[in-house]
Amino acid sequence: MPKRRILSLWFPRLGAERLIRAARGLQDGPLAVVAEQSNMQVVTSLNAEAQAAGLRVGQPVRDAHAMCANLVTRPRNTPAEAAFLTALRRWAGKFSPWVAEESPDGLIVDLSGCAHLFGGEEALLNVLEVDCADMGLSVQMGIADTLGAAWALARYAGQEATSDRNGDAISQEARATRARAGKRRHWTKGGTAPQVMTLGGGARIAAPGQSYGALSPLPIAALRLEDQVVAQLNRLGLRRIGDLLGQPRASLARRFGRGLVLRLDQAMGSAPEPVSPARPPHHFAVRMTLPNPIGLIEDVMAAIDRMLPTLCTKLEEKGRGVRTLRLEAHRADQAAEIIEVGLARPTYDKHRIRPLLEMKTDKIDAGYGIDMLRLEAIQTEPIHARTMAGHAEARRVARERLDGNTAVDDLIGKLGARVGLEAITRHHPVASHIPEKTAQTLAAAWSEPAHDWPPSPRPRPLLMWQPEPVMAPETPTVPSAFRWRGRDWQLAQATGPERIAPEWWLDDPNWRSGVRDYWVVVTEQGERLWLFYGHGGTMSAGWFCQGQFG
Repeated sequence: MPKRRILSLWFPRLGAERLIRAARGLQDGPLAVVAEQSNMQVVTSLNAEAQAAGLRVGQPVRDAHAMCANLVTRPRNTPAEAAFLTALRRWAGKFSPWVAEESPDGLIVDLSGCAHLFGGEEALLNVLEVDCADMGLSVQMGIADTLGAAWALARYAGQEATSDRNGDAISQEARATRARAGKRRHWTKGGTAPQVMTLGGGARIAAPGQSYGALSPLPIAALRLEDQVVAQLNRLGLRRIGDLLGQPRASLARRFGRGLVLRLDQAMGSAPEPVSPARPPHHFAVRMTLPNPIGLIEDVMAAIDRMLPTLCTKLEEKGRGVRTLRLEAHRADQAAEIIEVGLARPTYDKHRIRPLLEMKTDKIDAGYGIDMLRLEAIQTEPIHARTMAGHAEARRVARERLDGNTAVDDLIGKLGARVGLEAITRHHPVASHIPEKTAQTLAAAWSEPAHDWPPSPRPRPLLMWQPEPVMAPETPTVPSAFRWRGRDWQLAQATGPERIAPEWWLDDPNWRSGVRDYWVVVTEQGERLWLFYGHGGTMSAGWFCQGQFG
């Protein structure tokens, strides 16, 4: 079996070069793709001329215009970039059947047993370079035994780890540190040099079994770590991957988390990181290209009325219902407006989906006009995947389907379109005798209504909260007068006690007061409160109020 070889393709100017391919008038001059992040317009992609002018990705647009007066900016179209990357994935399928997308601007190719069909790895990279040049794309490539090593070589090979301190970093280091740094660069004193081959176009190849030496001189950021972790390691003087390889693993995991050790293992091949190109088996989407741009809500809804039946027919043929639906409105200025709606139950009924889309179309900014609309079912589920709990449950579900009783589901969907489906919840019973644990909160859109609640041994209050201290004599007898929430209360009637013991097999901090005696207390002011006397346990005894009856 051939040794595993992974190719990483990185398109550093994907967003800008996609626009240049689509609009030939943008070929001359610096170009920047911008998007809004944290209420600020920032650069997300640059062409070669803009990078030569000193601009960088992540830079605020106002700073970029100050540095380059003739800079041309275009809004980012995230769906179009994702579709373009998918098209590149299909193109890369001619080199290997095992290709995966690495959003937002990369591809991972498993070359195991495929490189010899193109005359070897060097010849294959030459073919890749020619193809990308013909497509007008800049590309950097890396080949290694692991995904992590190939990713690092494609993006960081040839870069030296720099210090974040001012002045000469070597002269500022301690004497012992300089001695260790000299030992790390062992290949300058007769050791084996890392076998990394740099070709034209930014290609890097690490020979089989040479991942350790190839990655050692690279910056720590090549391990796909978070910026915060990279900054912490740099402050400690650990700037190259080789500096980490000799450190104790237990101390690294304890101080920087297991993610750092995992990335090291993945890059060196100790931890598996498969290339998984599998895509969802079902894909439901329709689109409409308009001859003239539109901008009115009525026109958008008219287009939806023509697309939605086609989408629902495709879903019905496959026996699936949509749970999350996305509407993309592509504008004439190459930007895209996106809205998503969620449904409480999977369905392919257009009459239940249309009102949800209509509620959100007013959020679409048409700009200079919309020339293409696209509907896509992001999340689908089998429409008949239900587990029947006996004949009674089956009859109830069948009756609901015959009667068309979907009012509650439609209400949840409409409310979810405004506040989010996660904000709508319902309670389900839980097998526990502890009052505050008798119910659990579930998302209404992903749970069934609760039926047959177990009967409670005693009435429970309508409102329940964490126990609040009550100023009263510390005796088990119900006090005739007590003070709670800054007010004095007089006892009119008391019913009880109901003794509830804690769950001894669980260490619940709220129940360390031991056994509780609950009383339904009616005050002369007319309030019905739920008081209990805690017998101590690991805490002091006393009276508390935990609820109020309606």
